[in-house]
Amino acid sequence: MTAKRPSTQRKPAGILLRYRHQDTAYGVTRKTTARIARTLGLSETQVVHVALANLARQTLPRYEPDDGPLTPEQLAAIDKLVPQGRLKPSKRLF
Repeated sequence: MTAKRPSTQRKPAGILLRYRHQDTAYGVTRKTTARIARTLGLSETQVVHVALANLARQTLPRYEPDDGPLTPEQLAAIDKLVPQGRLKPSKRLF
């Protein structure tokens, strides 16, 4: 009888990937995955990781959301910090 490993040593569960019967906008066949893998010189698992990484770059924001628009008090504080009256009107370029 083998002893169970402590929970700290367990590997995280993987995902189950069910291939489609035909290629669609939302899934591909195993044959297509294999062709991509051969073309790129990657394993099928690496192809899935590359696809997910590309999807993440395209869809997830790369920055933390801000706190929304500035309040009137914040705008007034900014106006106090900006030197006033030093900007001279420029000549027209065209």
